[in-house]
Amino acid sequence: MFAIERMRVPPNKNIPRTCSRSLSPSQLPMKTRAAAANRNARRRGGPGNSPSRASDRAESLKPRTGRRTRPIAAPKAASPGSQLQLPRRPIGALPSSSSLDQFKILSREFFQIDALDLAPRLLGKFLRRDDVVLQITEVEAYRPNDSACHGRFGITARTAPVFGPGGHAYVYRCYGLHTMLNVVADKEGVGAAVLIRSCAPVSGLETIQKRRGQETEKPVLLAGPGKVGQALGLSTDWSSHPLYTPGGLEILDGPKPENILIGPRVGIEYALPDDVNALWRFAIAGSAWVSSPRNTLRLPGL
Repeated sequence: MFAIERMRVPPNKNIPRTCSRSLSPSQLPMKTRAAAANRNARRRGGPGNSPSRASDRAESLKPRTGRRTRPIAAPKAASPGSQLQLPRRPIGALPSSSSLDQFKILSREFFQIDALDLAPRLLGKFLRRDDVVLQITEVEAYRPNDSACHGRFGITARTAPVFGPGGHAYVYRCYGLHTMLNVVADKEGVGAAVLIRSCAPVSGLETIQKRRGQETEKPVLLAGPGKVGQALGLSTDWSSHPLYTPGGLEILDGPKPENILIGPRVGIEYALPDDVNALWRFAIAGSAWVSSPRNTLRLPGL
């Protein structure tokens, strides 16, 4: 341990030394005598030259000059419109609902190819039902002999639409809660489909928010397959509906993405290892409207 030597300051003859002996009031400097007199007066209940404690407290409760005293106005609620300004657009500027007329309904032949080829081709296309238009931003492919595909169970009352001709809808309930929209691929009897995992809203935002029960414009509104089905107001009654005919639920052509991300599919841990690791999930690069997990997606070749 080191002892710290105190610094010795030479005494100042003008400052009274109070540490060695007590001084009488007459020996104190003038200011010191006045302060002591005020303290003694307050102790005796007199006014002295300073405000009393009660007046001190009253003074402290007065609003300070310059403080903002008016209440802060609550933020205005976003007024939902038919056109949504996206935080990040998946493919340049999205078209308005009125300009969608330039995009034709896809033909039946467009869908009758291998699901693995159809899946990335669906990115950028538009789903339309009534006033709601969504742009497809994320999909997953499910093929024949795929241990994650519903077709592995064969033709049942539930899976029969998967074995129908390409271009039809296959809608099923997941865990009895989420309505999932799939686009049947390939020829009749094959048993393949493409799951629509995420979309970006183009029009009908008010209807989408009402169906989803969320007044938000963030990707959480449509980033997930169950959310897409809910936003479109679908039920299993839509299974086998032809998506290439006008009216009801239809798929329109759309701009081709510049870059596409790939990765393993989500939530298929029950499948065989080769199918679990297959890079059959596709998403538009740079789009915020993609479901989790995002860190398993990458550009091809990386």
